[in-house]
Amino acid sequence: MPVVVVESPAKAKTINKYLGSDYTVLASYGHVRDLPPKDGSVDPEADFDMKWEVGNDSKKHIKAIADALKDDNALILATDPDREGEAISWHLEEALRKRKVIKKDTPVSRVVFNAITKAAVTEAMQNPREIDTALVDAYLARRALDYLVGFNLSPVLWRKLPGARSAGRVQSVCLRLIVEREMEIEAFNAREYWSVKALLGTPRGQEFEARLVTLAGKKLDKYDIENATQAELAVQAVSSRDLSVQSVEAKPASRNPSAPFMTSTLQQEASRKFGMGARQTMSAAQRLYEAGHITYMRTDGIDMAPEAVTAARDAITDRYGAEYVPGSPRIYKNKAKNAQEAHECIRPTDMTRDAAALKLTDADQRKLYDLIWKRTLACQMESARLERTTVEIGSQDGQVGLRATGQVVLFDGFLRVYEEGRDDDVTEDDDKRLPQIAQGDAMAKRDVTPEQHFTQPPPRYTEATLVKRMEELGIGRPSTYASIVTTIQEREYVTKDKNRLIPEDKGRIVTIFLLNFFRKYVGYEFTADLEEELDVVSAGNADYKQVLARFWRDFSVAIAETSELRITEVLDVLDAALAPTLYPPREDGSDPRICPLCGEGKLHLKTSRSGGFVGCGNYPECRYTRPIGGEAGDNGDRVLGEDNGDEISLRSGRFGPYVQRGEATEENNKKPPRASLPKGWQPAEMDLDKALMLLSLPREVGPHPEDGELIEAGIGRYGPFVKHGRTYANLESVDEVFTVGMNRAVEVLAQKAARGAGRGAAAKPLKELGEHPENGGPVNVMPGRYGPYVKWEKVNATIPKEIEPEQVTMEQAVALLAEKAAKKGTRKKAAPKKAAAKKPAAKKTAAKKPAAKKPAAKKAPAKKAEAD
Repeated sequence: MPVVVVESPAKAKTINKYLGSDYTVLASYGHVRDLPPKDGSVDPEADFDMKWEVGNDSKKHIKAIADALKDDNALILATDPDREGEAISWHLEEALRKRKVIKKDTPVSRVVFNAITKAAVTEAMQNPREIDTALVDAYLARRALDYLVGFNLSPVLWRKLPGARSAGRVQSVCLRLIVEREMEIEAFNAREYWSVKALLGTPRGQEFEARLVTLAGKKLDKYDIENATQAELAVQAVSSRDLSVQSVEAKPASRNPSAPFMTSTLQQEASRKFGMGARQTMSAAQRLYEAGHITYMRTDGIDMAPEAVTAARDAITDRYGAEYVPGSPRIYKNKAKNAQEAHECIRPTDMTRDAAALKLTDADQRKLYDLIWKRTLACQMESARLERTTVEIGSQDGQVGLRATGQVVLFDGFLRVYEEGRDDDVTEDDDKRLPQIAQGDAMAKRDVTPEQHFTQPPPRYTEATLVKRMEELGIGRPSTYASIVTTIQEREYVTKDKNRLIPEDKGRIVTIFLLNFFRKYVGYEFTADLEEELDVVSAGNADYKQVLARFWRDFSVAIAETSELRITEVLDVLDAALAPTLYPPREDGSDPRICPLCGEGKLHLKTSRSGGFVGCGNYPECRYTRPIGGEAGDNGDRVLGEDNGDEISLRSGRFGPYVQRGEATEENNKKPPRASLPKGWQPAEMDLDKALMLLSLPREVGPHPEDGELIEAGIGRYGPFVKHGRTYANLESVDEVFTVGMNRAVEVLAQKAARGAGRGAAAKPLKELGEHPENGGPVNVMPGRYGPYVKWEKVNATIPKEIEPEQVTMEQAVALLAEKAAKKGTRKKAAPKKAAAKKPAAKKTAAKKPAAKKPAAKKAPAKKAEAD
């Protein structure tokens, strides 16, 4: 029985089902060897000799294959049909030969199949071949390049930029794209422009919208109406004239379906339609492939096997009718230049089975399969036939002209199944349906309105648009996109917010460093040209060691030169390069480098383990800092006022804006009281009262009715909370921290304790009074450890002792709740004064060092806000 080796156990299980008991099918569990992360794994002085090491996890899998070969003297390598798969097969053979498991008479063959179906596997077994050395050489070149860049460049980053994690041949170029897009957004100046639309009525009473395209006999460009005055004049010009239809032109049009999926377009569409990241998409696709549902998911190819085209056309006929099938099959041209990209597109292995028929339980797999199935069928369907109509409307004197456009779908064609998503929202007037309009019809003006617009900065990249841009530039390959986009997020160079990629200060500093000291190696053209050279190697038309030698000759010189630089020299270069971003002109014309806090020191770029920040040169006397992005300048670091002789100020640190009492002194251990601004609190809206409220935290609610231990309310890294002993329970809003009473605090702590113990959550009401008569929402009488109370939403009102809980009426409850709500409002306003009154005592204890440390330890958010 020959031993067949595949990459994953899931794939092994599926293939074993097709091959039967005549074969032993085992899994390698991915790569079995790699370059150890130490100096000398690739030796440029020894003709780029590469030292490989079997991973600890892989040793048992190699042993299992070796043991199986003792009984079955034939090895079939059936790893994935791409460069990586070819490399794994090569590694397996090399590792087994080192163990002397493969003998001289042991036949070793390589088989590849693009889909895990019985027909594909059986055909592959009948057509074995040898390992493709050209593909292996391309892999070796790639792996050596990645090692030489990462292993030599990353230590330079660690020494020159504390907090930098790593650099990579493609990773750093990808990061550059994101950082440069952010800098474009920051440098963008919005331009105002106006448009004018008219709601018109036909003689038959139907309405439609038209936009102004001609004014004073001149065709309008996008920015011709610059302000509100000009827009109002344009409105008057339209309103004061009679309008009639000058022409109606209807043109036939058609829309063709998109090509079937390859790796990059699948990642893009899954991101657009489902918000799935590149890694999430590839993980779901991998499982679909291993289960035999789709063809191989790492491919640059968009062509489809003839038998698959026939199957798709038959499935379309059966489901939708013959009119949806074009006269001849659609052929999509493949951009592939070599063997790596010569695979088929990503398609279902059985065109007749939709997502419902497969009964997939995993949501990601179900959505992704549905997407692939629909796109595949759509690509072989008839075009959609449309009729586009353009209506020109004007005044008799030719001074004013308006245009309305619309379309009608005459035959939906492929649109019945699938329509490709868009990266960014685009509104098109062409999509509108127009009423019946004839030339010469008089148009009634129902409404004429001006609309103000501003030009928009380029949008931040999503994973989909980033992959698309990398593909356009020729950077990386489909098999690497998912890992690259994931790596820059794991390195904390980039964060993802609402599916948009935003560079962190750390990522920005690394990019500016590389652009100034290694510009060539983060160049788009250089990286793309290197990819093309690797493609030539994989086609067998170049020696990979010559490619490595040319690269290393210049790269090693750049490394040596930069290694000799001092950190201060590096920071000076980065400070100058980032100056337009770090120190934008001020409205008053003053020097943008002068510290806004002390007014004397000059601002400079500094580095830290969290990335980079701007700090005052008068440190430690002045501890002003702000993030690289310049948000602090916009938020306005400023003094908010004075309380008990202490200056209360708003500042910005590396962890965001915070408020501070006084200055750092030896007496307060150089850590004055500070508090971070809670989520949702805007620095521009901060005043003295709000600052004192924050600095007064944690707030004492009172002793717990059961054990007398103090209950406190505060704001921590996980949001607002109440605390009793070691139990913390979240509150619903920051405002509640300043108003929460004993009943509410005990209730949420009890709920937290109940959840933690695995029991039921909230207590049952003693009496349900029904919906609040004015505001809606249930009003209930609740049992409280502090006595019974009425509850409505977040308001808890204690029931007077003279009233029995069971006898409480809705009227009484509403009155009690209204009284409590009124007290809450009053208490909220009075809180700052109360905090201010307590300060002398706090100040007194601050003179004693141990007492000063105690409150600081309570304030987790204040630590996060520290400027130094």
